Amino acid sequence: MRTLISSILLASIAMHAHASENNATYPNKPIRIVVGFTAGGPTDVIGRAFAHFVGIHTGKDMIVDNKPGANSTIATRHVSQAKPDGYTLLGAATNHTMIPALYGDKVNFDVEKSFTPICSFAKSPTVLVVSAGLNVKNFAQLLDRMKKEPGKFLAASAGVGSSGHFATALFEKIAQVRLNHVPYNGAAPAITAVMGGQVDMSFATLASVLPQATSDKLKILAVASEDRLPSLPDVPTFSEAGIKGYSADAWYGFLAPVGTPADAIATLEEYVKAYRVDKTAQKNLKALGLEPDASCGAEFAAKIKNDVHTYTELSKNIGIKQ
Repeated sequence: MRTLISSILLASIAMHAHASENNATYPNKPIRIVVGFTAGGPTDVIGRAFAHFVGIHTGKDMIVDNKPGANSTIATRHVSQAKPDGYTLLGAATNHTMIPALYGDKVNFDVEKSFTPICSFAKSPTVLVVSAGLNVKNFAQLLDRMKKEPGKFLAASAGVGSSGHFATALFEKIAQVRLNHVPYNGAAPAITAVMGGQVDMSFATLASVLPQATSDKLKILAVASEDRLPSLPDVPTFSEAGIKGYSADAWYGFLAPVGTPADAIATLEEYVKAYRVDKTAQKNLKALGLEPDASCGAEFAAKIKNDVHTYTELSKNIGIKQ
């Protein structure tokens, strides 16, 4: 399989090669994947896994450059202003499509027009995790306490306007409860706070909590998907637990600055396509709490457009704003 994948990638590179300033084949220097969150979070981990895969199968270097802060807008602005030569990419996630809802015209880039979508390649469902020290046996018991003690429980997220923040607010609306939202600068510190007992819970992507949950540092009480997950067969869905209509997941993918040459985009798409069908890569994704879920080009662009609309409307309805 590895030999086959390598052959496909090398053939693709040859097919889509374009001349750079020194007439070398793309890529002829390291490609940077800029991530808007701290090291250890799901976007960072997935970016590094992909970079490792490309390096093994093509010999081409990819590096992850963390530029956390301001709900990933620092990294996003940086990439939007980068030279569109295929050597600077944005490691993006669902929160990218929440930026218009949060900031409007306060940012000097457009989440759609400033970028060329390459591909999404994985998704992760949202789960409710609580501190192992929280004295609840199951979700039903916690929900009962939420209703009896409005505002008592602290819910961490990766930041104001993050996917976890939206997931928390949507849960409050549907379940008719009130929580105290505590934003952190990234998924990793938010989950660390839950494990340390500084906060009670988090609506987090499974990818950001699975290692800790399987080591009994956290408890997963419910999953926001239509069906139970094969990796968590004993964890009920929110619907099963009585919260009908609550569903949330996060996608992960890559964007390039608008104007990036089409042949460079095509080569990068081939990298992603090879990654998503590689058996080892699929196994590694599932170990991270992710499922392969690839879309490229126009399909990915349409997904981004739809998500921008959805979160803008949700922001208006539940009052999330920067």
